Amino acid sequence: MQESANSILIVEDDRDLVKLIKINLQDAGYNVHTAGDGLEALKLYEELDPSLLILDIMLPKLDGFEVCRRIRQENRRVPILMLTAKAEEVDKILGLELGADDYMTKPFSIRELTARVKAIFRRIKVDQENEGNLPRELVFNDLKIYPKKRKVTLSDSTVELTSKEYDLLLLFSSNPGKAYSREQLLNQVWGYSYEGYSHTVNSHINRLRSKIEDDPSNPQFIKTVWGVGYRFADLEEAENHA
Repeated sequence: MQESANSILIVEDDRDLVKLIKINLQDAGYNVHTAGDGLEALKLYEELDPSLLILDIMLPKLDGFEVCRRIRQENRRVPILMLTAKAEEVDKILGLELGADDYMTKPFSIRELTARVKAIFRRIKVDQENEGNLPRELVFNDLKIYPKKRKVTLSDSTVELTSKEYDLLLLFSSNPGKAYSREQLLNQVWGYSYEGYSHTVNSHINRLRSKIEDDPSNPQFIKTVWGVGYRFADLEEAENHA
C-alpha cells in the first residue's frame, strides 16, 4: 500500500507518549501510523512508504540505530527524526552518522516537535519546487556535485553522504564565498531555528569535512568564518588550492 503525502510513522514503545504525539500530529493534519518495536517499524515502512519517520533509539527487538541504518541502505532521502532519552553526545552523533536528519532529547515539548515536523515538510516542498532549477553539475577541482542525481564524487569516487550532509554541501557549493551563520544554516537546510541547536550544524559540518576534505583540520572547501559560521571556498581559492 502506498501512503498519501505528508504521512508519518512514529516508532516508539512508550504508549502514552505515542498517543500524545499522534493526537497532536493528527490535529495538525498529518496521516499518522505507529510501531512499537524495530521489526514492526521496518515492516510498516515497507508497506506505507511514509514521508517522515519519528524514531526512538531504545526499542524492543531492534533498536533505532539499526532501523535507521537499514532504511538508509535503500532510501537516503526520507527524513528521520530520532528521539533519545540519553543525554550523551555519542548517541546523538551515532544516530546522525547512520543517516538521521536530526534528533530531540526526551523530555521534549510537543509544541516543538510539531513545529519541527512542520518545518521538515516545508523543507520537502521547497526542495521539490527547486529541483527543476538545479544545474546539471557543480565542479570544484576534483569535487563534483550532480544536483539532479543527488550524487557527489571526489577524484571520480562516489562520496556517501547523508541527506542533510548533501543538502548542506549543495547550499554551500551553489553560493561559493557566501558566509552563513549556524542559525541561517538551520533555517535553510533544516527549515527551523531554535536556540541551542547550533551543535546540530557543527556535527554535520565536521562529518561532511571528514568525507570531502583531504585534511579536515585545514579544509579546502568548507571554511570556518570566525565569529560568523561557515562558507564555501570561492572559485579562486579552490583553484589556488589545487
